[in-house]
Amino acid sequence: MTEELVILVDENDNQVGLMPKMEAHEKALLHRAFSVFIFNDAKELMIQQRALSKYHSPGLWTNTCCSHQREGESHIAAGKRRLMEEMGFTAELEESISFIYKAPFDNGLTEHEYDHILTGSYNGEPNLNPEEVAAWKWMSLPDIKTDMEKNPQVYTAWFKIIFEKFYNHIEQ
Repeated sequence: MTEELVILVDENDNQVGLMPKMEAHEKALLHRAFSVFIFNDAKELMIQQRALSKYHSPGLWTNTCCSHQREGESHIAAGKRRLMEEMGFTAELEESISFIYKAPFDNGLTEHEYDHILTGSYNGEPNLNPEEVAAWKWMSLPDIKTDMEKNPQVYTAWFKIIFEKFYNHIEQ
């Protein structure tokens, strides 16, 4: 299996190249990514606990799913693909906001992403891929925000950044 390629971008999200995912994370190069936020009718967010085998941020809680677009793939198509791969369901998605962040990890890798936020609705139970996800739950945004303030160490870096800077954009 060949390593997944990420789309290298400039600060205006223009594609400037392709690179193997691990190399981009080792070199901390800016690349395109997306984060999916799925809400139920009670306005709760489906969050996931990353699998303990993940190469960074294992066991941490984060948004519904996230990953990298493939070359030629729209943000929406990428979000739907990854939602099925990680959580075992699909939903209609809408583009929200996008932003650049940089987060170094203890293992020497760095996420430097142009992250596109996608939102959608779903009320069912996910069918988790255990290689990607250890657990899941529904939580209200105020409850997540409170818990994140009390226990920041149990959440991913990008999820904390999204909550700190863009809470009002994801609030439904």
